[in-house]
Amino acid sequence: MSEQQIQEKGYAHPEALVSTDWVAENLDDTENIRIVESDEDVLLYEVSHLPNSVKIDWVEDLNDSLTRDYLDPERFAELMSEKGIGPETTVVFYGDKNNWWATYALWVFRLFGHENVRVMDGGRVKWEAEGREMTQDVPSLPKVSYPVPRRDDEKIRAFKKDVEQHLAERGREGAHMIDVRSPGEFSGELLHMPDYPQEGALRGGHIPGASNVPWAQAVREDGTFKSANELREIYEGKAGLSPEDDEVIAYCRIGERSSHTWFVLQYLLGYDNVRNYDGSWTEWGNAVRAPIER
Repeated sequence: MSEQQIQEKGYAHPEALVSTDWVAENLDDTENIRIVESDEDVLLYEVSHLPNSVKIDWVEDLNDSLTRDYLDPERFAELMSEKGIGPETTVVFYGDKNNWWATYALWVFRLFGHENVRVMDGGRVKWEAEGREMTQDVPSLPKVSYPVPRRDDEKIRAFKKDVEQHLAERGREGAHMIDVRSPGEFSGELLHMPDYPQEGALRGGHIPGASNVPWAQAVREDGTFKSANELREIYEGKAGLSPEDDEVIAYCRIGERSSHTWFVLQYLLGYDNVRNYDGSWTEWGNAVRAPIER
């Protein structure tokens, strides 16, 4: 897939995606571009990765080790320096599982105001399917200066109190909320994803008024994103969303799958007011008196 093919998909912000061709042509531009791999399988980078790419570990690098929160601004600046990323560096994310965790890392970068971020359409699976070069060599990159940023949670992150206010103001029928989990989790049949019991909850179901649109519906079999028209049919035709909605909230179980949907709505469909509720079902389903539906 070329940049022209991405343009032809009709996205609101086609610049948010780059093709595998583009990445292959720019692998050696380590002065201006940083290729970042972020995977659900945190050991995958060590097996092999794109040349000159660096690893961002969603557990060790992005999350606070004690609190249910992300790293602080000082640590983010240190991490950027360690990875050779400056405030003007173009950061291109890719990973496994249809870029599931790549979009999560991108979302965290946006919390800290790093604007020049993109996703390699198709992710790791497409790169490998095309037989492109992989390596085990870790690039030796000089540290760069990265000013300590201000983390802004208000614009793209929702907390439990924000969801409660959203429901109080709009009611169940007016709630513009997308539950991106599997139908079994949404219905309450499953209390956690298969093989992820540590991320479960005491109660099953969903937040009142939420529509169920599993996150992976946004991608094709080759891992690339569906066209804007296809995405609008999913999120607007079936789930009833609109770019004019004053606020849309997406959630899953810990905020990783819903960051993928946040990326789709924010960048590919051009929604201005969409937030990711990263507390998600592990918080809501365990909270005393939090209303649920089944």
